[in-house]
Amino acid sequence: MKPHCDVRILLVTGWICNIPGAWTSSNITMSTVLGDIFDGYDKKLSPKYDHAASDRQVVVTVNIFINSMFSVSEANMDYSMSMFLRERWVDERLRYVDDQNFTRLELDYSLFDQVWMPDMFILNEKFSNFHEVTIPNKMVHVYPDGTVQYSARVTGTFFCKMNLRKYPFDTQSCHFEVESYGHSTSTMKFVWSEDAVTIADSIEFPQFELIETQSYSCEKDYFGIVFPCIGVNIILKRNYAYYIIQIYIPSVLIVILSWVNFWLDPTSVPARISLGLLTVLTMTTQSAGARANLPRVSYVKAIDVYMATCMTFVFLGLVEYAYVNVLMRGEGKKPKEIKTDGSADVKPEARNGGTIETVSLNNISVSTSPSKRFLCIQNMSSIGRARLVDKISRFLFPIVFVVFNIFYWIYYMSWHPEEDEST
Repeated sequence: MKPHCDVRILLVTGWICNIPGAWTSSNITMSTVLGDIFDGYDKKLSPKYDHAASDRQVVVTVNIFINSMFSVSEANMDYSMSMFLRERWVDERLRYVDDQNFTRLELDYSLFDQVWMPDMFILNEKFSNFHEVTIPNKMVHVYPDGTVQYSARVTGTFFCKMNLRKYPFDTQSCHFEVESYGHSTSTMKFVWSEDAVTIADSIEFPQFELIETQSYSCEKDYFGIVFPCIGVNIILKRNYAYYIIQIYIPSVLIVILSWVNFWLDPTSVPARISLGLLTVLTMTTQSAGARANLPRVSYVKAIDVYMATCMTFVFLGLVEYAYVNVLMRGEGKKPKEIKTDGSADVKPEARNGGTIETVSLNNISVSTSPSKRFLCIQNMSSIGRARLVDKISRFLFPIVFVVFNIFYWIYYMSWHPEEDEST
């Protein structure tokens, strides 16, 4: 009877061990390991609090993985991104004997508050938050040698000091810096991992192209105490094709439209006034739209130079017609020699041993030597001088505008404002 009972006990024990979720030897061992490493563990003390003063520095290795970078704002001078912030350090108090071949201990989020963690904060943060759906997006792994791997998903907006002198052909360097709030460099040190920043392949910027990332150290001295700090520069180059299509080309077309005024007859007052005012108002709207999303900085930007020049050309086109109109109004004030056919004819001649030239403008025949062309212009009728101003403007305005564009594009495509600041 006794052997029969032993058999039943063995069968029941084996059945319990095969129940899903039942405590196996490995579960009991993992629970024991967790109980052992946290027995007497005090998270208020740093991992090397009991070491000699020269050996109390905890080295924290940092790495960030940028999951998405969805906004770069020139008006607010900031950028927004979602990332995985990772930290790794050694806490010898969390060592354990790996009898069961555990690669690592993956702690439940309820145990996160029991582990000592570096007091890291983001120096250039405007606002940020941790994700907590469906549970806090954090991870803590403990390895047999006491290495602690911490990771958290963070989304935030961070300050970026931008230099917009070359906008929209600029390249921006946005900083991301982390610092210890309470620990000095005597007890803590931050270092970047071999790959300081990694970026998801799916990231696409609507206006920028990511050129490179540059890691650096930025230890800060506050009241004689040096605090650990590290940072990374995220180099972004602006794609200016949008601005060429939406701002520069329309502005050039508006300037060219203002030149149509020079080909209209000076007597067409309503047409020339309407066209001049239309181009000025359109250029004003275009210029205001180009600066709508930009901060009110005290320096001049590349786009400001171009828009101001286009506005000047359009305005001078309107002023040119005002001058032409003034010339035309003098037509009735000057006496004219009336021929039998009723037409005005002025024929001053001068012979000084030079070549005789004849200029015909609206039935006005003027013969003069090269030394007395100014006298020729003075003897023109008012309508003739007005049309001469229009003819000169037809060539002068386009030539000056083309020369300006050549200098503008060569200068801003080769200029690097960051180099001027460094010198």
